[in-house]
Amino acid sequence: MTTLDNLAAQTREFRFAIGGMTCASCVRHVEQALERVPGVLDASVNLATESAAVHTDGRADAAALIAAVADAGYDARVAQESSADVAAVADDARETRHVVVAALLALPLVAPMLASLVGRHWMPPGWLQLALATPLQFWLGARFYRAAWTALRHRTANMDLLIALGTSAAYGLSLYNLAAVEPHAQHLYFETSAVLIALVLAGKWLERRARRKTGAAIRALQKLAPERARIVRDGVETWVALADVVPGDVAIVLPGERVPVDGEIVDGETQIDESLISGESLPLAKSPGDAVTGGSINGDGRIAVKTRAVGAESRLARIIRLVENAQSRKAPVQYLVDRISAVFVPIVVALALITLVAWGAAGDWRSGLINAIAVLVIACPCALGLATPTALIAGMGAAARSGILVRDADALERAEKLDVVAFDKTGTLTQGRPHVVAVRALDGDEATLVAQAASLSAGSTHPLAAATLAAAAERGLAVTVADEARNVPGHGVTGIVDGRRVWLGSARWLASLGVDANALDGTATDAGATLSWLAREDAGRPLPVGVIAFRDTPREGAREAVATLRAAGIDTVMISGDRSEAAHAIAASLGIARVLAEVTPEHKAEEVERLRAGGRTVGMVGDGVNDAPALAVADVGFAMAGGTDVAMEAAGVTLMRNDPRLVSAAIDVARRTTRKIRQNLFWAFVYNAVGLPLAALGWLNPVVAGLAMALSSLSVIGNAGLLARWRADDAA
Repeated sequence: MTTLDNLAAQTREFRFAIGGMTCASCVRHVEQALERVPGVLDASVNLATESAAVHTDGRADAAALIAAVADAGYDARVAQESSADVAAVADDARETRHVVVAALLALPLVAPMLASLVGRHWMPPGWLQLALATPLQFWLGARFYRAAWTALRHRTANMDLLIALGTSAAYGLSLYNLAAVEPHAQHLYFETSAVLIALVLAGKWLERRARRKTGAAIRALQKLAPERARIVRDGVETWVALADVVPGDVAIVLPGERVPVDGEIVDGETQIDESLISGESLPLAKSPGDAVTGGSINGDGRIAVKTRAVGAESRLARIIRLVENAQSRKAPVQYLVDRISAVFVPIVVALALITLVAWGAAGDWRSGLINAIAVLVIACPCALGLATPTALIAGMGAAARSGILVRDADALERAEKLDVVAFDKTGTLTQGRPHVVAVRALDGDEATLVAQAASLSAGSTHPLAAATLAAAAERGLAVTVADEARNVPGHGVTGIVDGRRVWLGSARWLASLGVDANALDGTATDAGATLSWLAREDAGRPLPVGVIAFRDTPREGAREAVATLRAAGIDTVMISGDRSEAAHAIAASLGIARVLAEVTPEHKAEEVERLRAGGRTVGMVGDGVNDAPALAVADVGFAMAGGTDVAMEAAGVTLMRNDPRLVSAAIDVARRTTRKIRQNLFWAFVYNAVGLPLAALGWLNPVVAGLAMALSSLSVIGNAGLLARWRADDAA
């Protein structure tokens, strides 16, 4: 094993739930703390999900990473589904209590302001204001002091520092005035510090609830898998914990129950509802031999399912990991926000000092202090930290519910910019279930031709092989498995049949083997059909035997998918290994003008590269192993979930239904999500650009500034939350 292989084998990923973060600056501080741990390759922290994803080279363990986060002044624990839910419920309950207590303590301090609105004048005595404000300042507000001190200790600054400075200044000035020989109630600002803390706590509580709502897609997926399965062992049906089920076990699923495992039906017929996994709105008919996915709902039939995968290897678990990874990673624009937030807080503190000095120089130090407090409060960069992740979580969650899985934020951003979408033909734009429409044997013996072709196809999973075997079965022909059968991807198959080498494949391949090209004209078959020629060894060289013509039918919705993309200003191209006539016939029926036919698998990626020439952004849609290189090379790869795992691993987007219309839906949700990100960032920046000078000039008091700060964060979350209503049908 090479050094590179060793490194890849040792690479580990850790996931942590992070507590104590309040803004974009906190995110950067946690990331920096994690990245300083020896062995950390990269760390990505998400404010919206309050989580961190860390990749290491094997040297760093969970304890060291948690200690680094703790040293930075934040809480970290290894993320586990069950414990995370329990902890989240406990945290929610504690935060709710704190908000209620803060409101009860702050309300009497706001009462004079409310009374003045109805023409009454009342002011609680100074000692009562002090008694109400002190627990708010030093008990409920202790979190701000702790976080601010930690930030200062690490020579950084965050939102908590702004809150601590602002509220401490208001509280300290009030305490000074209260201790004066002739205190004046109108010069006490206890309500300012108290209400600010209450507003920040309430805002954070609302943000927390909104963030948990945007992550509903993940939690819905996690709850799909049942905890137990009814397994047949020694002829007896026994309830077994899902963790104890192993591949090969047969699970019995009754009507209305959730399928506990990924597997294959071995007995019974039913309808399966996979809507929460694939977005497919209608139940699908299933019978013996059909695959079923764990988490789907059984219809009206009793079925026996032979287990193929459980736990982390199940399709549902892979979907959850894919969505979690996508939501935890940052969009490229977020890195700009992180750099801005790193210098934003120090600039705000400097602006507050300038405001204080400027007003003081004019002889009004008291107003200068109040205005400086307003500057500190209104500048809290919560909205900046939430602008991108909340939109990503909402957009990707909505996409997942419609059967579109986005691998990461980079793929989402690139999908929004697509100029060209290239489609594979077989299995992507067509059903992938061709049937034989014509057989021509050069010696007139069609039965032998079909029988030998079927013998070669017996060990293949290619759609044309299935059609050949079906044609042999219809003719009642005996089929034996060829010896030394070998698939040649993108070309055909070869093997020994009846003691002689036989080849079945494209005319180009057979011509390259030395078959007379003039014999491979295909004139006796329907135009637009896919042709597979059979050649048999004779005197040490391959001689043509005949040809089998296949025809595939376009998928439902394929023409609509192409039309929708064209209406969106996106060009469409077909890249197919099929012969030109067949590819052009399908393309013409779907409205695709440009066709690249007879392209071998190794050259598909080269064709995608050519399409990208000139700066065009290209998407590739495919489903097979031979599409994987092209999917990887494209700016965005779209893998049909009905295809191979290799294709899904290479693609940036996986379509959980074999419906080409999901391509345009994926592009639509990408555009809507990036639009929300830009809107959120615009309003977050505008809010500060407008609010800071107003506060510095004395046109915003600290209480109004605190309210505006909370509303800015909620508006960002609310705007992103609108994406949760998106459905694939909206892209039509």
